[in-house]
Amino acid sequence: MKLQSRLTLMSFLEFAVWGAYLTSMGSYLMKAGLATNIGYFYAVQGFVSLFMPALMGIVADRWIPAQKVLSFCHFMAAFFKLSLFYYGITTETVSFPILFTLYACSVAFFMPTLALSNSVAYSALERAGFDTIKSFPPIRVFGTIGFIVSMIAVDLVQLQSTSGQFAVSGGLGIILAFYALTLPSCPTSKSKKGKGFVEALGLRAFTLFRQRKMAIFFLFSMLLGSALQITNGYANPFISSFAAYPEYADTFGVQHANILISLSQISEALCFLLIPFFLKRYGIKVVMLIAMFAWVLRFGFFGLGNPGSGVWLFVLSMIVYGVAFDFFNISGSLFVNQETDKRVRSSAQGLFMLMTNGLGATTGTLVAQGIVNKFVNEVPAEMQQQGWVTAWYIFAAYALVVAVLFMLLFRYKHTPQK
Repeated sequence: MKLQSRLTLMSFLEFAVWGAYLTSMGSYLMKAGLATNIGYFYAVQGFVSLFMPALMGIVADRWIPAQKVLSFCHFMAAFFKLSLFYYGITTETVSFPILFTLYACSVAFFMPTLALSNSVAYSALERAGFDTIKSFPPIRVFGTIGFIVSMIAVDLVQLQSTSGQFAVSGGLGIILAFYALTLPSCPTSKSKKGKGFVEALGLRAFTLFRQRKMAIFFLFSMLLGSALQITNGYANPFISSFAAYPEYADTFGVQHANILISLSQISEALCFLLIPFFLKRYGIKVVMLIAMFAWVLRFGFFGLGNPGSGVWLFVLSMIVYGVAFDFFNISGSLFVNQETDKRVRSSAQGLFMLMTNGLGATTGTLVAQGIVNKFVNEVPAEMQQQGWVTAWYIFAAYALVVAVLFMLLFRYKHTPQK
């Protein structure tokens, strides 16, 4: 098998492991009586992302080849995922502390694999003489395809509200753990100095906060990063909640919420292609503003829609997600790469991830949990649907305020590239 095909399969499996549960876990937790704790499960992803990727990255840099660390992490993550499945099917009433502990351990080992799989791909391509800028994107796109396929499969076999989704994720993780051992070996660093923990975390890049432009950019990256996991955690439970209403119970959206949500990932894959044009022509400020207003629409359309006559609003919400996610995450990463000195560029990327997927996503998910609990989970059943609408409007209003403040405070003059 050609190298690109081998790496493409790795990317496909990597994100299929994630897609099996990320968007549907909220529905399982709600059915298991843990609706008020959904935010903790999604927030812990951001928390472990503050240190586990850096820790495993140091191990891969210094002592153990990255493909072997990737294999080990997937074995461990799969073990805890399968434990989640076993606990779910053998326990009539699940315990939050036990379920959360097993899940936290699983994502503690899974989150580093996102960076490790990239490292394996970059190393293999470079050693084979390929241009990573041209060769890696087509490989990475199949990761999104794997995520989509996994989401749809879990939906079609009716596992999106059961612990069976963890069995799918764990099974795929075991396959990838063995497969990773067959991938090209990644060299470890021969230097005794190696990359330290502080550098790997991106903490050296905190000197960039001395620059007003970069300080404001990183601050707003954190504020917008707060929106990243909200719909992953609450979109499926929200859409599935319409099953309580006879006029919506048999609609496609209610019966197949995961398939409907998968349109978001399809949009994400397609919007990736728009970034070079928009970034070169309009610059980072306009592109980030587009992303922020797309988040406003993402949340607002959820508040306005329903799985019946208003399903088209849900579809629009899925479509704008691609713009909201890609124009923020990918464009932001490219901007950091362009605006920082080579000596702190890697650290700056680490800082960007720390602010968005770490601090931002963790804080945002916990705050979102408080809002959903207040307006949905802690009110009488007949008021819950209106409570969902209120929650989505609050999220949309937050994104709008962030966008307006960014427009006023971030100063950046863009010169279009000819």
